[in-house]
Amino acid sequence: MVAPKTRTGTLRAGLTLADYLQKILTARVYDVANETALEVANDLSKRVGNQVLLKREDTQPVFSFKLRGAYNKMVNLSPARLKRGVICASAGNHAQGVALAARSLACKAMVVMPVTTPRVKVDAVRALGADAVLHGDSYSDAHVHALVLQRQHKLTFVHPFDDPDVIAGQGTVAMEILRQHPGPIDAVFVAIGGGGLVSGVAAYIKSVRPGIKVIGVQTTDSDAMLRSVKAGKRVQLHDVGLFSDGTAVKLVGEETFRLASALVDDFIVVDTDAVCAAIKDVFQDTRSILEPAGALGVAAVKQYVDTHRCKGKTFVAITCGANMNFDRLGFVAERAEVGEAREALFAVTIPEERGSFKRFCELLGPRAVTEFNYRISDAKQAHVFVGLATLNRAESDQLARLFARHGFETLNLTGDDLAKEHVRHMVGGRSALAQDERLYRFIFPERPGALMRFLSSLHPNWNISLFHYRNQGADHGRILVGIQVPRVDKKAFREFLESLAYPCQDETDNPAYRLFLR
Repeated sequence: MVAPKTRTGTLRAGLTLADYLQKILTARVYDVANETALEVANDLSKRVGNQVLLKREDTQPVFSFKLRGAYNKMVNLSPARLKRGVICASAGNHAQGVALAARSLACKAMVVMPVTTPRVKVDAVRALGADAVLHGDSYSDAHVHALVLQRQHKLTFVHPFDDPDVIAGQGTVAMEILRQHPGPIDAVFVAIGGGGLVSGVAAYIKSVRPGIKVIGVQTTDSDAMLRSVKAGKRVQLHDVGLFSDGTAVKLVGEETFRLASALVDDFIVVDTDAVCAAIKDVFQDTRSILEPAGALGVAAVKQYVDTHRCKGKTFVAITCGANMNFDRLGFVAERAEVGEAREALFAVTIPEERGSFKRFCELLGPRAVTEFNYRISDAKQAHVFVGLATLNRAESDQLARLFARHGFETLNLTGDDLAKEHVRHMVGGRSALAQDERLYRFIFPERPGALMRFLSSLHPNWNISLFHYRNQGADHGRILVGIQVPRVDKKAFREFLESLAYPCQDETDNPAYRLFLR
């Protein structure tokens, strides 16, 4: 979604563009920060038909751009203030920048972080020698607590975004971009939390090459800057989404709001699925894993191209951070498929009769199945949760119509958050209809035809009463199957398993099965 276009106008009272240009040109950042690469995302560029450049701030010593602004602020403090020490509030990346700057300048640092901060960021702050205090659910909560501690300990507060020295430090990112790529640039896409990075980038670009668009990017559930610009005043959000913790800010800064309102050309909001897909895109091009905030710019480039149907343009996305908790990767991998329109989800109703499941699978043809969830629950109808690999967004609707034409009532769940987050994991339960059920775990080769071979080998008198499969990206798929086998067919069932030759395990006596599914 692209927000209504804003007007790039004159700055109101305060530091001028000329003031910010001078501050950025004289910023002290390279004592601790690196000049990061501006790389072509080759695979992504080919797919979207435009040149996409990645400004690799995720490769900084603290895996984020934040040390630029933190150090520039702290190096300009008086010796007396440095001696007393500094304090900051941060969702994680600014905290690491302050901690590294404090170590470099030999001063003590206290950092207040939300309790929701990824552990990798908390551990990194402590490893750099700072005192980490966890408080509140968001940056804004941590900020209030940090101000209390500042007064108690007489420390200097280092703001993560609403400070001219911090903004100037972040503006050096834009200075590097324009030096590294003197050729045409159509737009630079910048993630926005509190607005420090986008303010610094916009201040420099609009001073030097005002024809380049600066486009701010926020998530659908943390869009305080967009709402503020639309309202003409700062708007405080009641809640913010925490998936992109690096941009989870309830209230943007006064100075960043002033700069963004006047200098940012446009705003785009992206959802979680699009961010997960962007993380995957960057990994495929660079083999690096961004944190959600770091991938916002890439997600916005793709959305912008899709909306404006542009070709042959040059876009820069600032990959501003890579402090990702490892345990989030499973969620990212799963949601990336939907975000990139590589997976469609359906609830399909088929007759509860022998052979109908096979008939439905035959309709799928060679298309890759990403998920099957089914539990017998009705004597006449079966409701199957199905995931299928797709090539584009339109294909999910086409598939739904295909199923309906062949007599299978279908509900397209591709855009349904409840289905994506919860229902897909909850299909099942006990069933009074599952008489003579045998439960087996199979290992299937992940290749076309493996499932149909299994279904074709089943005796026509045996009914599938439970089926669970999810493609996890491995060479082999792990499938749980409940099969209703009459007792007189025990020998035939053993022969079926032997002829199938798929590795399997009998789980009929498993206590978890008997507690929750039997």
